[in-house]
This record gives sequence, C-alpha cells and structure tokens, in this order.
Amino acid sequence: MKNFLTRTLTGAAYVAIMVFCTVFRPWSLGVLLLLLTVLAVNEFLFIQSSNSKRRVNKVVVLCGSVLLPLAVFVQTYLKGADFFLTLVPYLVFIVFLFVSELFAENEDPFGNLALTMLSQGYVVLPLSLMSVLAFGSFPIIQQEHPFYILPLAVLFFVWCNDTGAYLAGSLLGKHKLIPRISPGKTWEGSIGGAILTILLSVLLWHFWPIMSIFQWMGFALVVVIFGTFGDLTESLMKRKLGLKDSGNILPGHGGILDRIDSLLLAVPSAVIYLYLCGF
Repeated sequence: MKNFLTRTLTGAAYVAIMVFCTVFRPWSLGVLLLLLTVLAVNEFLFIQSSNSKRRVNKVVVLCGSVLLPLAVFVQTYLKGADFFLTLVPYLVFIVFLFVSELFAENEDPFGNLALTMLSQGYVVLPLSLMSVLAFGSFPIIQQEHPFYILPLAVLFFVWCNDTGAYLAGSLLGKHKLIPRISPGKTWEGSIGGAILTILLSVLLWHFWPIMSIFQWMGFALVVVIFGTFGDLTESLMKRKLGLKDSGNILPGHGGILDRIDSLLLAVPSAVIYLYLCGF
C-alpha cells in the first residue's frame, strides 16, 4: 500500500511538472528540456559505464549535451537566429570528444567515444526535437496554434498508450509481444493502448482542429508505434545490463530514462510524420 501511494504521488507530480513546464511559457519548456537532457544523459552514462572499462568525463559530456537542445530551442523559437552559428558550440564539443581521447590514454578510447556519441543520438537529439514540435513550421498544420499543442499531444499520446496497454494487457493479455525483451508486454495490451490513444486524438482534433481528423489519428498512431519501440529499446538495454530501473530519482518509478524512453523514438518519428505529410 505504501509503495502504491508513493508511486501514485510521484507519478502525479511528474505529470504535473511536465505539463506545467510545457504549457506555461516557451522558456519553461526550454528549461524542462535542458533538465531532462542532463538527468537522462547522466543516467545513461552511469548505467553504461558502471560495469565496463569505458570511462568518460561526465562533467564535460553533460555540459556539452545541453548545447544541442539550447541551439535548437534558440533557432526555432527566435526564428531569425543563424542555426549554424548557434550550433557551433555543440560542434566544437563533438570535435573535442574525439581530440581529447588522443591525449587521455584511456584503456578503451573508442568505447568511450561510442558511449558518448550514443548518448547524443539516443537521448540528446530526440529531446532537442521537442523544440521543433513546439516552434517549427510544418506544412501539414492548417492554422495558427499555441506553441505547446504538439509537444503536449505527444506527451498525452505516450501516457495514454502506456495506460491503455497496461489496462488491456492486465485484463485481456495472453499473447506476448517480445517476451525475450519485455515479458510483461502483450499484443492485446499494445492494441488496447493504440485504440485508446487514437480515440484521444479524435478528442484533441475536436478542441484543436489544426489538422484533419485523419491526420490527427495518423499522428497518434505514429507516436504509439514508435513510442512502443522506444520503450522496448530501453527494456532491451536494461535487460542486457542486468538492471531493473535506469535510476532511482523518481520513487516508485525508477529513473528519468524509464519515464521518457517512449519519447526518445516517438518525438523524432512525430517530427518526420508532420513534415512528410505536408508534401
């Protein structure tokens, strides 16, 4: 009972903070993305290097990791900013990672580089693209809308899919989705989560008709499919490392990576969908 209460309160606080920071002001969304980037990259580096010869300078990597989401936020929000100019500090950071290994005399230099570069592609880039959802110009969008609608919709879709999959899987689940990676996930749960999320997209279309109803439904389906892949990807990583959670920063829920794993593939896929459907 105590664990259930802790999990419930933590989950409610997490959702409240995510929603508030997303809708309050553009700068609050930017701060949220920077905070998530630091916390998620720190967890990723810790779990990947804890039982290996790979060693990275966390302070350098964490400081460098915030440069990309900051550059994308500035460029998309201010619109007139020179994207290459804002990107230069991040490019310097990437070059520095390679050059520093020439002099560090680490036991596994290419393992270190692989770890740091994977942290950028797996965590930093997807979180940076949340700014594109908020402030980007998509051909598919038919009218002006508040900046927070698309990133908030992605969050709602991910949470709705997780809730629907849990409920449907608990009640109807019989056929395992990929048991070697996540024994608890079932086809019935995945289908139930998808149906509930598509129904939510219809509701969002009713309040925010910035796309057609079918485009909203397609948007939801893309988030469902690739959000599930994102969840499974993190489950595979934890299984290979022998971990239950990526961290313990969220009592009853594990780490930040455990909470945003679906977003890491859903956000890039959502951006691609919104761009491609406009042509």
